[in-house]
Amino acid sequence: MRPTIPLGRMGGVPVGLNLSVVLILAILILGLAFGRFPAAFPGYGTALYLVAATLAAVLFLASLLAHELAHALVARGEGVEVAGITLWLLGGVAELKGEARSPGADLRIAAVGPLTSLGCALLFLVLSLPLTGLAEGTLLYLAGVNLVLALFNLIPAAPLDGGRVLRAGLWAWKRDRTFAAVTAAKAGRIFGYVLIAAGLLEVVTGLGLQGLWLAMIGLFLVNAAAAEEAQAKASSVLQGLRVGEVMSAPAVTADPDESVFSFVGRVLLHSRFSAYPLIGRDGHFAGLVTLNRIRALPRERHAATRLSEIACPPDQLPLTRADEVLVELLPRMNGCADGRAVVLDETGRVAGIVSPSDISRAIQRGDLRSYAQRGADLR
Repeated sequence: MRPTIPLGRMGGVPVGLNLSVVLILAILILGLAFGRFPAAFPGYGTALYLVAATLAAVLFLASLLAHELAHALVARGEGVEVAGITLWLLGGVAELKGEARSPGADLRIAAVGPLTSLGCALLFLVLSLPLTGLAEGTLLYLAGVNLVLALFNLIPAAPLDGGRVLRAGLWAWKRDRTFAAVTAAKAGRIFGYVLIAAGLLEVVTGLGLQGLWLAMIGLFLVNAAAAEEAQAKASSVLQGLRVGEVMSAPAVTADPDESVFSFVGRVLLHSRFSAYPLIGRDGHFAGLVTLNRIRALPRERHAATRLSEIACPPDQLPLTRADEVLVELLPRMNGCADGRAVVLDETGRVAGIVSPSDISRAIQRGDLRSYAQRGADLR
């Protein structure tokens, strides 16, 4: 989930909003201002209801941010790089560029989010004590939603925080991170299907259209859990491999000042690759152009646009060395490079590229290697 509205940095972590947040804020404000608050606290004017609803929505968003920021700060303290935090339609995501190195670290990173939400619930409850009426109700509402957020996230099903806690516990017990991650992910898929079924049942029985929201959350959990399970299995197969063993080398490079039109005719139409490092006149890496970024540029602009203008810049790319452990690189392979990483040598020059196709071939070879070893054991 990529941010579309940057909010700056908090605690050194980039924070942004996805545009879908605007939708959920609008729904929340309208629902509170013209539904919940007037029904529970009659006698106030429309303007006051709108002010209370807007304040509740903004503070709820701040609570989500506090939850994700807690994850991010503890992760950094455990040596895990954090790419950023994005708030979106279904909550928030702290994007970690790596994995915890021990069950204890995994537990601390996971548990701090629900604990923060519980802390927010307690804070709003205490603040509500000297108040009455609509002001008290607004703070009690925030205490309630933070309590629900904490309890929901503690359900032992990945990718919820409770699933991470389950993973940490199984990891500590079995000493097998792959087993722990796959088990937590399977629990997440089961829980997601339960939510989908419950939501659809609520809709078809006429209990309310809010069942669609429940089903949407369930679908998200199913997809996210399936992705985590696949990543865990892939990491197991790739264990022990170095970047240099899977990268494509040498890479076909290009001049940053060449026009897109010239590059398409000179290279792209005759090449099987879909990513091209840009090498400046000093011989150092200046960015990465991908086929998708070229296709996204209107054709009438090809002649007047230089490759450097559409390239993914080096500071937004996953950069690696040939001797890095491959599974440590995988969580960083996202962003503007379409899932690719650039391999640099000791002097900062391009040595190769790691693409999704390279990873897929390595996984297939690993599967065949495991199959061959099992066959040998049977003999």
